[in-house]
Amino acid sequence: MTDALARLRADVTRDDVLRAIQEYDRLGPEQFFSAHGFGRSRSYELVWDERRYPHKAILGTAYEFATGQRLGSGDFEGGKTGAVAVLTKLGFTVRDKGQPAGSSPEGDQR
Repeated sequence: MTDALARLRADVTRDDVLRAIQEYDRLGPEQFFSAHGFGRSRSYELVWDERRYPHKAILGTAYEFATGQRLGSGDFEGGKTGAVAVLTKLGFTVRDKGQPAGSSPEGDQR
């Protein structure tokens, strides 16, 4: 799992993540998950332009766009030291799934 996180940190750019967000918006959740092999978020969500996205699915798809290689959901962790940390370092906001989009208490991971 650590190797995959190192690859995510090294290979994925902010633009790759934005491209994955656009793909999600274009396809909708079910087609996006089917096309890229991920599912809904359990604990965290990426917040972009006041919308919520499945953070791990977006990051995994961004990696696929960046490298042409697919990572599975089980290849990397989605939590605070995994996908949340990678997305936060790229300047994105990741929140606890139960936290309202407009709020910013201690659950905010940015």
